[in-house]
Amino acid sequence: MPVPGKAALVLAGATALLGSLIACSPLTAINAVTPASTYLKTEGVAYAGSDNARQQLDVYRPSDTASAPPQGRPVVVFFYGGSWNQGSRKDYAFVGEALASRGVIAVLPDYRLYPEVSYPDFLQDSAQAVAWTLRSLQALGGDPQRVFVMGHSAGAYNAAMMALDARWLDAAGATPAQLRGWIGLAGPYDFLPIENPDVKPVFHFPDSPPDSQPVRHVQASAPPALLIASHQDKLVSATRNTGGLAALLRQHGVPVVETYFDNTSHASLVGSLARPLRFIAPTLDEVSRFIDAPPPRTAGQS
Repeated sequence: MPVPGKAALVLAGATALLGSLIACSPLTAINAVTPASTYLKTEGVAYAGSDNARQQLDVYRPSDTASAPPQGRPVVVFFYGGSWNQGSRKDYAFVGEALASRGVIAVLPDYRLYPEVSYPDFLQDSAQAVAWTLRSLQALGGDPQRVFVMGHSAGAYNAAMMALDARWLDAAGATPAQLRGWIGLAGPYDFLPIENPDVKPVFHFPDSPPDSQPVRHVQASAPPALLIASHQDKLVSATRNTGGLAALLRQHGVPVVETYFDNTSHASLVGSLARPLRFIAPTLDEVSRFIDAPPPRTAGQS
């Protein structure tokens, strides 16, 4: 609900500051006030058998790993956004901290960006990162029955394609059936014809492949989804993308939780995961609730 009076002014200022920080990247200001006591971090793990710096990941494990349940902890592979042109896993330490603080093992990979690569190479990287995570669950202390992919903006697209289009995980030696669910924050799932000039060359405009769109891959076997978006999003249409994909998932009998916030923008939605900005929206609560108790799989799901 809208925040009245003075609180609205505070919110507007915080949102504007966050938007500016994200535009500039890295998010040093947010990460500087993010505690490190809630997690144990492993940095710079190569996940694709190469020495490419863009094919490395960081792992955030809850600091109380000694008290992990016998079956292990839930695991989330988080992909950040940036129009497939920019971004770094190091900028999103606040996401790793947020998830670890709720007892979740967070895996944050980098992936190759344009102009080094274009579609679909960054999806191949994403699939390799997920496959590495699935292979490493025992070493990480993760629960193989509770593995999720998650992303914001372009990263939500990557997560959606991991969950919906089996080509990518199949090629990496894994399968979407190994995912308990997926989480998309302000994701672009249906964006042809492309209007954003930064994104056009990424998807080979004007010859953008129709099957590059997540909405083309919805089927009954898809894992349950949590889709969160902002009514105030001026970059990615929440109605067309989040609303449209949620409707398609339901048509196919796939469980989906669909949530919209009034007080977030495209950028501040992911920022609201950070401790100093959680007053903006209960994004972390929604994500934690879904991870702790995802909807049951339907008959059409393995």
